[in-house]
Amino acid sequence: MDLSNQKIVLCVTGGIAAYKAADLVSRLKKQRAEVFVIMTKSACEFITPLTLETLSGNRVVTDMFSRDFPWEVEHISLAKRADVFVIAPCTANVLGKAAHGIADDMVTTTLMATRAPLVIAPAMNTNMYENPVVQQNMQILRERGAQFVQPESGRLACGDTGRGKMADPAVICGAVMAAAAARDLAGLRVLVTAGPTQEALDPVRFLSNHSTGKMGYAIAEAAARRGAEVTLVTGPVSLPVPEGVRAVPVVSAREMYDAVLSALPEQDFIIKAAAVGDYRPAETAQEKLKKKDGSMTLELVRNPDILKAVGERKAAGQLVCGFSMETRDLLENSAAKLESKNCDFMIANDLRTEGAGFGTDTNVVTVLRRGGEVERLPKMSKAELADGILDRLLEVRKAR
Repeated sequence: MDLSNQKIVLCVTGGIAAYKAADLVSRLKKQRAEVFVIMTKSACEFITPLTLETLSGNRVVTDMFSRDFPWEVEHISLAKRADVFVIAPCTANVLGKAAHGIADDMVTTTLMATRAPLVIAPAMNTNMYENPVVQQNMQILRERGAQFVQPESGRLACGDTGRGKMADPAVICGAVMAAAAARDLAGLRVLVTAGPTQEALDPVRFLSNHSTGKMGYAIAEAAARRGAEVTLVTGPVSLPVPEGVRAVPVVSAREMYDAVLSALPEQDFIIKAAAVGDYRPAETAQEKLKKKDGSMTLELVRNPDILKAVGERKAAGQLVCGFSMETRDLLENSAAKLESKNCDFMIANDLRTEGAGFGTDTNVVTVLRRGGEVERLPKMSKAELADGILDRLLEVRKAR
């Protein structure tokens, strides 16, 4: 999912973090949003309206009483136009005004008139942020439905160290996408597996694969954004857990097996995107294996088949989606896996296809459905594919 056809009204208020608004506007535009910017007079002291006009492609509004625009009550027009209303950075002053209904500039008057979801990214000195009055004002706005993107900790412009830095624009952009998304998975529970497993040979070495977890994490993030209660059973990866997702970290295939089957009864969708090791060493050495002259023979035994176990245990109403990565006979092998493991969908991709496979930000897949339907999809980002998979699962659920 991106922000195509979404109109985002971004309000920039007066703080040093105002310069980050340029990055945020750029990110929103890359997500295909139409962006309209309102700046307070104080914000114009930190970054020029021309910068944000150039990036947004729209005139920046700074003055309630400007006559240099086609006639319309502009704050009402922008308020109605907004699909999401964002204040980033948001000062303590504007927080107080928003909480108590004060409307004395273009930002606060437009805010008063909008019914769009509200995303607020505070930025201020640590002592100001922790002041009980500011915290109370934030709570008032939360109770009215505002979503806060919490500031980060670090060295502040004033020289202090603590919480108060505006969140990274990438995080704010994600919050805007979440606010804009249809909450069509609200009330559903989604279990996602991601990443590789590791099978210990000794205290130093293990058997594993090249999975980075990007596909599974993209699915978990998309499901949470769309309102689902998401459990992410994840092997060892270097990715941050998406906002609103409950992560269950595991290492081995047997640990993943136990975690998945434990969570299984409560789930509506089970999406097995992890690359699970099929085999493990028959024995794990307690001390480091020392190299010797000649070759070494390693005895391997089968790991439990998690996807097959899920297919055998799935209850009425549950939908199961597996992944199949192949290097040859893609459709034949994936169709056999779909049937033998009692899945509803199998997402098949060929490791040798450009833009597919481990570690990439894109994927090229064929979707196989129970009943024989085969759908070849073009190369797309893993984020787009994540929403596509969820769309298809939801379609089947609604048709039942």
